[in-house]
Amino acid sequence: MNNESLKKIRIIGSVGSGKTTLAKELSSKLKIPYYEIDNVVWIRWKSGDIRRTAEERDEYLYSIIHSEAWIIEGVHNEDWLANSFHKAELIIFLNTKYSTRTYRIIKRFVLQKLRLEQSNYKPTMEIFLKMFKWNRHFEEVGKLNFFEKYGKYSDKILVIDNKESLDNYLWGQLGN
Repeated sequence: MNNESLKKIRIIGSVGSGKTTLAKELSSKLKIPYYEIDNVVWIRWKSGDIRRTAEERDEYLYSIIHSEAWIIEGVHNEDWLANSFHKAELIIFLNTKYSTRTYRIIKRFVLQKLRLEQSNYKPTMEIFLKMFKWNRHFEEVGKLNFFEKYGKYSDKILVIDNKESLDNYLWGQLGN
């Protein structure tokens, strides 16, 4: 794997696992655009988010995965996303510790409320509490679902448990 050959990367992990941070970092390093699944599902407006229809969402995802290069990140692994895993040359599964994700959820909320960190959504108490629910669901259900559905791609799945192993693998493979 090197800069020239790696053009399609799918990143999956729970809330607070580091998906967006990694996607931005890889995007900058590889000069490849990145996309957040949440922004495929939602049209973002200052007045409030509007959910795309299933057809609009699927068309948008289709246009992304059939482009020359992309990094797609998100927690979701539902059937409508199957081609993002199939077409990926590398699937990075961020297996960040539950306690680390919980800390990051709290930190993110505080920083967003203080307007020190931007978000694609209004950081409400309702969303904050849902993040803990989503984090637990991913831990108990999401991981298992991912490997049941997409374990067939084991030759291109990279499971990352910590930042050091990610850095060693990626930057060792991609160069500095």
